Amino acid sequence: MNTTQAPSPQWLDDIRWNSEGLVPVIAQDAGSGRVLMFAWMNRESLALTAATGEAVYWSRSRGRLWRKGESSGHVQRVRELRLDCDGDVILLQVEQLGGIACHTGRQSCFYSVLRDGRWEPADPVLKSPEDIYG
Repeated sequence: MNTTQAPSPQWLDDIRWNSEGLVPVIAQDAGSGRVLMFAWMNRESLALTAATGEAVYWSRSRGRLWRKGESSGHVQRVRELRLDCDGDVILLQVEQLGGIACHTGRQSCFYSVLRDGRWEPADPVLKSPEDIYG
């Protein structure tokens, strides 16, 4: 039995991973250009994302891979992967199935706007979290 791991693809070695082995990822709607969310990936989640064409993140709070939409059905189909000029941030251009990226039931996780020294929700809840997650 061969216990040697296959070498990782060269393109994964070109990324500047942080000290925890993670890289920040921005998910952007491929059609509108709107920023949907921010998350983290490790080597495995990024390799799975590239291989499957669906976003797979690393959940720091759960300490495990997180397939976007695994609970909600709001899968992100990846249209393009981009790496920034410093090699330390990934941009995913995605098709957001169901039009909801945020666990709050909104299109984007960036729904709060600073007004008069307070953060106020500026985007509507499209579907209640109770209806999404039960």
